[in-house]
Amino acid sequence: MKPADETLGFVIRPFHPADEEAVIELWGQCGLIRPTNDPRKDIARKGKVGAGMFLVGLLGGRVIGTVMAGYEGHRGWINYLAVGPGHRRGGFGRRLMEEAERLLRAVGCPKINLQVRTSNTEVLAFYRRLGFVQDDAVSLGKRLEHDQSAP
Repeated sequence: MKPADETLGFVIRPFHPADEEAVIELWGQCGLIRPTNDPRKDIARKGKVGAGMFLVGLLGGRVIGTVMAGYEGHRGWINYLAVGPGHRRGGFGRRLMEEAERLLRAVGCPKINLQVRTSNTEVLAFYRRLGFVQDDAVSLGKRLEHDQSAP
């Protein structure tokens, strides 16, 4: 007997401006909001660049997941993959990633990069189950604009 698909009724669609409050609340629940990244500014920035690759996952009409994908012609990137704490381990994160990968493949993306804090072992294990491997690279960053988080 095949196990029940826990993601039945789960709908993935592009972000709509009316989703903003629910998305920010979800990111807060998932610990994704940092003082150096104002979530409202991040949402507005994504709206200007590849808005169709900012996805929300809905269950019963409520936002329970998100993923931001991007492609600049060389590598694809994944940001803000989030699934609400009460919906984890139900296949929702996997479904969001499959849709993000589908969109990236459709624009010719050859490789996806993402960043995970080394202390976040649960999320690292999730990505490994999806086929991601650790690259032999150092992640560097430089702020060009300094945000003040305002959830």
